[in-house]
Amino acid sequence: MIKLDGVAAFLATTEAGSISAASRRLGLAKSVVSERLAELERTLGATLIQRSTRKLSLTNSGQTFLPRAQRIVRETEEAAAELAAQSGKLAGPLRLSAPVGFGILHFGPALATFLRDYPEIEVSLELDDSFVDAATGGFDAVLRHGAIGDGRLIARRLATSRRVLVAAPDYLAQAGTPASLAQLEGHKGILYSNRTGDWRFATPTGWSVIRPQSGLRVNNGLVMCDAVVAGLGIALLPSFFVHEALAEGSLVEIDIGLQAEGAELFLAYPRDHGAAAKIRALAESLRKSFGDPPYWERESTRRS
Repeated sequence: MIKLDGVAAFLATTEAGSISAASRRLGLAKSVVSERLAELERTLGATLIQRSTRKLSLTNSGQTFLPRAQRIVRETEEAAAELAAQSGKLAGPLRLSAPVGFGILHFGPALATFLRDYPEIEVSLELDDSFVDAATGGFDAVLRHGAIGDGRLIARRLATSRRVLVAAPDYLAQAGTPASLAQLEGHKGILYSNRTGDWRFATPTGWSVIRPQSGLRVNNGLVMCDAVVAGLGIALLPSFFVHEALAEGSLVEIDIGLQAEGAELFLAYPRDHGAAAKIRALAESLRKSFGDPPYWERESTRRS
């Protein structure tokens, strides 16, 4: 008889790309994951994964078994979620992904509140600044900062965030404070490498795109904030990254008379997902923790 834990080990290894990564995702020792995979292959009488020193790849049998394994695990999770919802109790695993910077500053503390309220839910959280596909990445839900635009997903809005131009006082003292788009374009920019690097501002005739000189490109908002505080240039950053630095005075907000393109925070998950009840509870908990407007925006309003 096929054991469900072997199917889960196979699926986690396939999605994570290695047995080591799968063991971290499942919270198990690498040897346990390997043994469960081996037992599954013995039961099926087929090799599912071709192992080598460099990478793992699916055999033809593995490719045939993969969609069935996904269906087995999904239907099991859906059944467990339905039973839990009927009993008024939310329990079981919940796999989440969030950006590194926001995860450290805001998502982690809010998640702790959620887990105190729902102690039977077992959360596995991975912080990653690269794009994570919520539909195929092996996660139940993904926190996104920006538009979703994916018909495969349901997106639950959590909070709003402005993007603000910021710089260190010393940088502005040396390079001058820009007061227009033309002046801004001549400054060094600290740019987020996972976006196009364009800065978009609303004008009376539509969106205007600015491409500043690149002082630094990096895929992490916390590093960007540190670079701006160090006086390396100007950055266009979400308010949730800079609200404390603005309050302390280590950064100042630059006003060029135009509003930068904003963004919203969403929790995205695949349609017809078995963990939907848990995800809805998480979204509601996060909304309460962040507030409306969120606390990083309220602090900006008080400062103004």
